[in-house]
Amino acid sequence: MAASKKSETVGIKSVGYAAYDAKGELKPIAFKRREPGPHEVVVDINYCGICHSDVHHVRSEWRNEIYPMVPGHEIVGKVSKIGSSVGKLKVGDVVGVGCMVDSCGECDACKSGFEYACSNGGPAWTYGSRYRQDGGVTFGGYSNNIVANEKFAFRISPKADPARTAPLLCAGTTTYTPLSYWKVGNGTKVGIAGLGGLGHIAVKIAKSMGAEVTVFTTSNEKAKDAIRLGATDAVVTRGNATDNHVGKLDFILDTISAKHDIDYYLSMLRLDGKMVVVGLQDQPLSVQPFSLVSRHRVLAGSGLDGTKGTQEMLDFCTKKGIAADIELIPIQKVNDAYERVVKGDVKYRFVIDLSSLGKPSG
Repeated sequence: MAASKKSETVGIKSVGYAAYDAKGELKPIAFKRREPGPHEVVVDINYCGICHSDVHHVRSEWRNEIYPMVPGHEIVGKVSKIGSSVGKLKVGDVVGVGCMVDSCGECDACKSGFEYACSNGGPAWTYGSRYRQDGGVTFGGYSNNIVANEKFAFRISPKADPARTAPLLCAGTTTYTPLSYWKVGNGTKVGIAGLGGLGHIAVKIAKSMGAEVTVFTTSNEKAKDAIRLGATDAVVTRGNATDNHVGKLDFILDTISAKHDIDYYLSMLRLDGKMVVVGLQDQPLSVQPFSLVSRHRVLAGSGLDGTKGTQEMLDFCTKKGIAADIELIPIQKVNDAYERVVKGDVKYRFVIDLSSLGKPSG
């Protein structure tokens, strides 16, 4: 009994919003985070973006989840406490935390900066996972603080808008990584399929790399907005729409999360063109083999990047003045925001202002 009482008093007081089951309703929660280890930092959270994958996890649509769950992996805040061996950060630094908070640090993947592929049990994801040190459940950014290994707390430039930078910790790295890996640059003809939380950032990044960008969308309104964001052209694909891009694009980034015609987009690629999928639809991809083999096209997938690539992305976006277009909300509106995310009713990313924690709803 004495040990139980001690465990209830030791730790960092934390509050946030959590899902308690797969019904998906988020409600207030008070909990304890453990004290930081030698190489860990405590980050007091100012802003956290809402990613569509948060909705999937909260509603247990991809796997069996751990409840209660505090979601959120697009985090910006200030370091408030550091472990005894932390070297690169100090109290007061503005940092971002993305989809991971730790990894083994010893396998080949981790040593190469690709911690998302950690071969020793995988990384510790920011929420719905477990810390390697003690097996405790990780709770994410819809809260007032978080504990992370210093490698996974990324420097945010004082020139950057912290609220608009928060979505870059997931949406930014998800789109920057394939564009960089496949060497998109000056003169590359790039198609962006879908103009949502991922797509609107992809347009900005591809444009800043020197690409000529065409956006494919089902919305007339978003087609107009694509030009504002930096696209050279926009194609409305709904109905019997046709376009002038068949066989002319070098690269397509597919950010669409709903079921769609992969062959349609592959037809836009020139000889030896590449299409990379980053959107996560809930059905298997279907593709005709001749869409690939007839013109030596490549269909690939891409996800997160590791610590090295994430910091590179943040520095690139700061240099180019890239940030997300956001709707800033108090945490009390998070359930309404989830419903709007599912409907695609946001331009283009919700970000929670965590200063609203503790305030009355309404």
